[in-house]
This record gives sequence, structure tokens and C-alpha cells, in this order.
Amino acid sequence: MSRVPRTNLMHTYADPPVTFVRGQGSELFDDSGKRYLDFVSGLAVTSLGHAHPEVADAVAEQARVLWHVSNLYGNELAPEVATTLDRLMGGGDPAAAPGGQVFFCNSGAEANECALKLARRWAGPGRHMVVAADGSFHGRTFATLAATGQPAKHALFDPLPPWFNHVPYDNLDALAGALDEPAVAAVLLEPVQGEGGVVVPSSDYMAGVRELCTDRGALLICDEVQTGLGRTGRWFGFQRSPLRPDIVTMAKALGNGMPVGACWARAEVAAAFGPGDHATTFGGQPLAMAAARATLAVMEREGVCARAERAGARLRAGLERLGGITAVRGAGLLLAAQLESARAGQVADAALARGLVVNAVRPDSLRLAPSLLVDDELVDEAVAVLGDSLDAAGAA
Repeated sequence: MSRVPRTNLMHTYADPPVTFVRGQGSELFDDSGKRYLDFVSGLAVTSLGHAHPEVADAVAEQARVLWHVSNLYGNELAPEVATTLDRLMGGGDPAAAPGGQVFFCNSGAEANECALKLARRWAGPGRHMVVAADGSFHGRTFATLAATGQPAKHALFDPLPPWFNHVPYDNLDALAGALDEPAVAAVLLEPVQGEGGVVVPSSDYMAGVRELCTDRGALLICDEVQTGLGRTGRWFGFQRSPLRPDIVTMAKALGNGMPVGACWARAEVAAAFGPGDHATTFGGQPLAMAAARATLAVMEREGVCARAERAGARLRAGLERLGGITAVRGAGLLLAAQLESARAGQVADAALARGLVVNAVRPDSLRLAPSLLVDDELVDEAVAVLGDSLDAAGAA
């Protein structure tokens, strides 16, 4: 198959080593017909696997009925999806649903922009600062890039909005010091840092953050764009600790590949927004909501949280047996393999050549985030391929 030249695409990405043309479950196929195991899931997006038939059917059916009307008018699907998300925010039990409200958008960055604007609106004049963590990733718009705790990503775009203060992740003393600033409106944290290297904080960290925020009158915003919807073995990563956040953002897995994001907030916080305070043209449109509704229905029926715990334990055990891997970090099916040396890029390339898709989240770490429906046979196959790839790259 001949490829169309990439001449007219902006060079915001390196030239791709492979072009995928078809996917099914945990498998991908390139333009030469070669099969790959997908253990990245489009960066934790296709959590039900590629071309899941129920999601595909839901999108196809909705596409024949109604795609878009704008948020000047209602549609039947958005309220239903919002209710489901609120129930999952309470762990899935309708009696425990916290009664929050949802704003739908198109991406994780947009969900975080909504959260930041809502926090500012809630806090009122004079309170505009947000505390975030070193190593974090929250998006690439100007505000979410400024919130991201990775200075190397800032350099080309300085000056960025100056409303953010970064402190070390998993350090309550540092956070307490930052919250002494009276202008702080909110704390923005990932329950597990994904793009920062799949970093899991101490077991008491998030609960300690909640206590500090409550004491200082600041909102706690949990960025669950990568960790949400079953990925860590819970519906949301914050549920691994006994706490209730004020705002939760999500995207990636919500539409299983359909661009859709959401910002959930406690009702009293959401009430800070009035009509016209925030908006988006495509957010909550029927086509995206059909994908989200079907995705969530499959997730609940298949028990993806328990599946992620079980498959994640199997994958972790397999990785820990491989030479060249010194540690495995993460939760559920969001894992990072720590290598003995900074050869993650070479190992990822070697794996791709052997038909396994993983990515180098740090120079010395590989990230694995397969479908939440991945079966044992494919987990074992991926571990075997990665072992061969470590040997080939001289990392074992």
C-alpha cells in the first residue's frame, strides 16, 4: 500500500516508524499487514480495545440519527452519561453518588482548563494561584502547560501564565508551605503521575492533601485524564485513598477513542459557574455521548476495575522476572518498567520491530497500558516479546 506523503502535516511529531490501518481488541495491523500487540492503547485511551463492536455500533447508529445541535439546545444522551459518571464517582453504588455536576468537552486539556476556570470562579477575587506538582502533566494549552511541572516543556513558550506554584510530588510538608500563600485557590494533582513516569505516591499522600486543602480552604482538583475509568483498578485513581475531591477531570478512556472529556465537580462548587461562564462548541454532542454511554456500559458489565487489578498483577509479575528491569511501578494496568540503564527508547524500538507497542515514558522507563480487557495469553506473549527486546537492545 502506498503512503500519502506527510508534507502537509505540521511537524509537531517525529516521523512515525509505522502506520497502523486496522485494530481489533488488543491487536493492531500496519499497512503491510503485520500484527502488533498494543500495550499502550493510544496512551490509555482504547481501554476496551480497538473497534469494540458495541461502541462501534452505538456510534454508527447515532451517526444515522443526530450528530450535533450545539449546547444552545439539549440532547437526550448527555444527562444520562453525566448521571453515570456521578455514580462512578461514588464507586458505582447509586446510593453513594455524590450528586455532582459535569461539563463535557473534547479532551483532557480542555477538562483541566474547565477545572482551572471553575476554581478561579469559585474562589473569587484575590485567589488565583494553583499549586501543582513537579513532574506532573496536565496538557499543552497555555494554562495547562503552565500547570505541568516539567520545565523542559515550558522553555519554548515562556512567558507562561504565572498563576502556578510547583512543589515536589508526594511531599506534604512542601504542599503545606505552598498553601500558606493566601492567594491559592486550588491544588491540582494526578493520583498517579502518568507522563511523569508512572509515579505512585505514598499510601497516605492523597488523604493528607485532602486534609490540607480542607484546612486551608482550597479546592482539591484530581486530574484523572489518564488514571480514570478503571485504569488503576478503581473507577478513579483517587478512590485508592479515603477522600473526596472537589473537582475531577477525565478524558482518554471515556469514549474509547472518540474525542470526549469531562470535568466533574461537587454541586456547590459547580454552582460557581453560571450560563455563559464557560462553553464549548462540540462538548457533549450526541455522537460523542453515544460513544461514552456505550463505553461506560461495557466497562461496568465487564467489571474492568477487577480485571485491571488481576491482569495488572499478572503483567507486573511477568515484568519483574525479566532481566534488565530493576523495578515495576504503577497500579492496575498503568505500569512502568524501570530499566537498569537509560535505554528505554532502544528497547521500545526493538519491541516495535518484534510486534509489541510500548513507549518510553522516561529515558530509563517503559510504560505499559494495555486494554482493560486484555487476556492472560496476550499478557504472557507481551512479556516474552519484551524480554527478547531487552536482550536485543542490550538492556538486560
